[in-house]
Amino acid sequence: MQISVGDTIPSATFVRMGAEGPEQIALKDITTGKKVIIFGLPGAYTGTCSTKHVPSYIENMGMLKEKGVAEVICVSVNDPFVMDAWGKDTGAAEAGIHMLGDPEGTFTKEIGMSFNAPPAGLINRSLRYAMVLHDNVVTTFNLEGGPGECSVSAAPALFDQL
Repeated sequence: MQISVGDTIPSATFVRMGAEGPEQIALKDITTGKKVIIFGLPGAYTGTCSTKHVPSYIENMGMLKEKGVAEVICVSVNDPFVMDAWGKDTGAAEAGIHMLGDPEGTFTKEIGMSFNAPPAGLINRSLRYAMVLHDNVVTTFNLEGGPGECSVSAAPALFDQL
C-alpha cells in the first residue's frame, strides 16, 4: 500500500558508507524529533536523477535549512558503494545530503514505491517521489506522474509545503 499524508514512516534500516566501510543506519535515528525530507529516485547515475533531482536539493539546501528542514535524505535501490561514489561525484555528500542505499528495496516496497522497467534494466527500483516528515509522520507526499519527470518531487516544489 502506498504511504500517504498522516502515516507514520515505517521502521527501516539503510546502508551507507561509514569511516570503516558499509554500515547500517536506522531511519528513525535520523528522523525522530525533526523536520526531514526524504526523496526517492530510480537509481544512482541515471539521467534525470543525476541532472535534475539530486541537483535540485544541492542547489536549494540553504533555503530548505531556512525553512526548518534538519535533514535531507536521498534513498535509492542501490548499494552503499554506488551511493557513496554518486554522493561525492554530484556534490550531494558535501552539501549534507544523506545518500542511503536500500539495496533490497525493502523500504521502497514497504511504502509502495517499487516499480519495474525491464527494457531500461530497472528491476525493483523506486518511483520518483519526495516526502516531508515531522517527527516521523508524513506531512507532504509528492509522487511524479511518469518516467523522467522531476517537478513535484524537486526541492523547489516543497518550499510552500514546508
